[in-house]
Amino acid sequence: MTTPASSTPSPAPGHLRFAAVSKRFGSHPAVDSVDLDLAPGQVFCLLGPSGCGKSTLLRLVAGFEEPSAGTILLDGQDLAGVPPHRRPVNMMFQSYALFPHKDVAGNVAYGLEREALGKAEVAARVAEMLRLVQLDALGHRRPDQLSGGQRQRVALARALAKRPRVLLLDEPLGALDRALREETQAELRALQRRLGTTFVVVTHDPAEAMVLADRIGVMAAGRLVQVGPAAELYERPATRYVAGLLGDVNLIEGRLGEGGAGAVRDLDTPYGRLRAVDHHGAGPAGAPGLLTLRPERLRLAEEGLAGTLLDATYLGEKILYRVGLADGRVLRASGPPGAGPAVGAPVHLAFAPDDASLLPADSA
Repeated sequence: MTTPASSTPSPAPGHLRFAAVSKRFGSHPAVDSVDLDLAPGQVFCLLGPSGCGKSTLLRLVAGFEEPSAGTILLDGQDLAGVPPHRRPVNMMFQSYALFPHKDVAGNVAYGLEREALGKAEVAARVAEMLRLVQLDALGHRRPDQLSGGQRQRVALARALAKRPRVLLLDEPLGALDRALREETQAELRALQRRLGTTFVVVTHDPAEAMVLADRIGVMAAGRLVQVGPAAELYERPATRYVAGLLGDVNLIEGRLGEGGAGAVRDLDTPYGRLRAVDHHGAGPAGAPGLLTLRPERLRLAEEGLAGTLLDATYLGEKILYRVGLADGRVLRASGPPGAGPAVGAPVHLAFAPDDASLLPADSA
């Protein structure tokens, strides 16, 4: 898989930088030639399914694995050969890994005590961290006396207590139920803004990445497929894979008309000539192309793509329509709640060229 260039400029190098970083386990490339620059104080999410390499990349920064090739630089320092406990980074694991025999304060203090800090400084730092995560009244409790969300905050306080320059979070909210996860996402983002610490978060949840991240890096088969802000990846995906990963999407194949990257181009399809923006350079005129279109950008209209309304699902803030075209293809559109056509009625679908994006038809 090739790695398309993001249309968003990378931040200036100098904080956390990956230069042609690879990691192989035997013949398997878990991480494959990753180049990436992270600015200080941002939240960067690595997004992708299990086995795509995102956790391995995190472990390379932490020092639990060494790259097979390439370099990782933190504020200009090559991390090669630096043991994990000597790196100015800390890692929060999905399991939280709290010590069951220690109370909350003891768990937060553990890493500080290993650095041989004075008792007064350790106590002050622990108190500061517990106030930060709003657990200052629970310092005497043991982990089994806490809720899932409270245990998550203890693990976060322990990871932050050593004041790392970069905090690595591996599926930090994966153990929480949906309602608590959404609440904790907001708390985590607010906490990061107060601290200004660089967060690198691994997640397989696109919604979580879009809530937390300043920038997202989508990974597949060990490679970074696309990097950019959430809105850019959602509205202007560089591949079919990114389009499908970040939400529901309609895909229509055809032949590209004249034009190039940045232009509105025609796509000749079985349903007529459609127009969309070519954000990334979909290919020359006459080449196979692919139009991507989010359901919320496709609407019922007086004219446009002709089809039959298959069903309408009420979702509170919107209605989701499924429309069957003459050749059996089904497109999804959405609109505001209210009276609409009856199921089985003929309908038309329309969209503006700026609401759709063109890709090469063979983009993975």
